[in-house]
Amino acid sequence: MFPELETRRLRLREIVENDVDEILKCFSDEDVLRYYGQKTLESIVQVKQIIKNFSRGYEEKQLIKWGIQLKGKEKLVGTIGFQEWSSEHKKANVSYALFPEYWNKGYATGAVHEAISYGFNGLHLKRIGAVVFTQNSGSITLLSKLGFKKEGTLREYMYQNGIPFDTYVYSLLRGEAKI
Repeated sequence: MFPELETRRLRLREIVENDVDEILKCFSDEDVLRYYGQKTLESIVQVKQIIKNFSRGYEEKQLIKWGIQLKGKEKLVGTIGFQEWSSEHKKANVSYALFPEYWNKGYATGAVHEAISYGFNGLHLKRIGAVVFTQNSGSITLLSKLGFKKEGTLREYMYQNGIPFDTYVYSLLRGEAKI
């Protein structure tokens, strides 16, 4: 059964086909994708396939992706999840995206904190990583606030709109987590 998570203000739940419009809106927004390393989504068909991939990835224990809702609201305000999840190596990488109107309100911090808590306590991970564009000061601040340590730089590691960008690698180990 897919795990639902809650904070005081947020509900993290499985992304389902009814979320197709919000997912398309989120991942076709240039501001959202500026530091995401992904092409904009262009069609409902694409999004339906991605949602199926999320479901299959969870069943195969390779990824988990939640939709982020404000409590008491139906629409998604973003997504968060783990990819490159390895039970064998007890690790995963976290990624998240919120609509711009929900930036700088503490929602991403709350969602990431709850997800990493679940990662360490529910999935029994020992390491959670994050790959962040060097220009993404918001994510750098968020990860640092939650105790992630910068491990290094990956030069020209990700492309956005055909342009290569350097990224930082961050990690948080189970023993370092403030959860």
